[in-house]
Amino acid sequence: MSRLFEPNRASPNLRKMAIVFVAVSQLAACATRPTDAVLQPVSAAGGEREITLLTATDRTKDADGRGFANGRAPSMAFEEYTISIPPTHKPSKIEWAKNKPDARRDIVVTKRTALDKPTFVALAGKPAADGSVGLFVHGYNYSYQEGLFRLAQIAADAKIDAMPVLFSWPSEATLTGYVADKDATLFARDDLVAVITEMSRQPQVKKFFLFGHSMGCFLIMEALRQLKLEGRGDVLDKLVVLLAAPDIDADVFRKQLAVIGPLKTPLTLFVAKDDKALRVSSFLGGERQRAGGLDVDDPVVEDAAARYGIKVIDITSVKADDGLGHDRYASLAAVGPQLVSLDTRAGASGRETGAFVFDAAASVVSSPFRLVGRVVGGR
Repeated sequence: MSRLFEPNRASPNLRKMAIVFVAVSQLAACATRPTDAVLQPVSAAGGEREITLLTATDRTKDADGRGFANGRAPSMAFEEYTISIPPTHKPSKIEWAKNKPDARRDIVVTKRTALDKPTFVALAGKPAADGSVGLFVHGYNYSYQEGLFRLAQIAADAKIDAMPVLFSWPSEATLTGYVADKDATLFARDDLVAVITEMSRQPQVKKFFLFGHSMGCFLIMEALRQLKLEGRGDVLDKLVVLLAAPDIDADVFRKQLAVIGPLKTPLTLFVAKDDKALRVSSFLGGERQRAGGLDVDDPVVEDAAARYGIKVIDITSVKADDGLGHDRYASLAAVGPQLVSLDTRAGASGRETGAFVFDAAASVVSSPFRLVGRVVGGR
């Protein structure tokens, strides 16, 4: 078996790092997190531009009925939001309202509408001019509103033409809810498969961008596995799958890939060697390698990327805002098209597989990033 999928024996400092991480996280948890109050519409006066988003969730309603909690609902709920982006917005940032929401300085909701399933499907399946639609799956320790506003930030920075869609599974939204969150992803698997299937079956949809972060990547991989076992090649062939910092045991990831097989558009994996959150996850999981912490400088990783028909892109040099190196994906929105059509040599079709490095220290036209490195086993 490849070293890529062998247990990752942690460094002697990992246990200390885990303890420090938990302590720091507990302090961070004391900071105020956004409540469901941010979901209530306010005036758009002073905002620079508005974005319309859709949500699908299998969370239960919270106590006051204004938002969604961490309960696991027997059926899905669908909503449409109009969100205003302030003129002072900075890439990768979410400008939360600290006091009274003000569209001049905060990202705010200006309109909110509950939808029935047929209306949601009709709106979600209406593609951009190039025939594309997109769906985002958040990670561990996320509330409904945090997932919604993160997608708004991504959509604003990427200037997405299609209607962005959030799939919000019932995360506990607590640091101590790691095990419960893993169970919740399995609870949500069928619902995610249903949403992906309904959106992709719309005849005008030619390409379906499926983007996940952290534990949300595990949910996506489980959904892809289920689609494969159900013989839904018609759905899988439309997918462009992007997994950022996937919190997936590397052995489990290999098994998932073996069942799913190569996708028509190679699955893309964004990894970072210094992702501290994934190192702690590895520690909690018996010191086993996480798929999001792979080292593209290892020839074994290059070989495995070609063998399993995927792209592995190192984004270690991209600046992270969380101090842990786990939220780099939020900075990639502005260069999404370059990542999707990864092209490091003349004539590349965008279907190359292998290991790559995303160098944030260099520059290219309209982007602070540059793709460098190797292409292994081009398809």
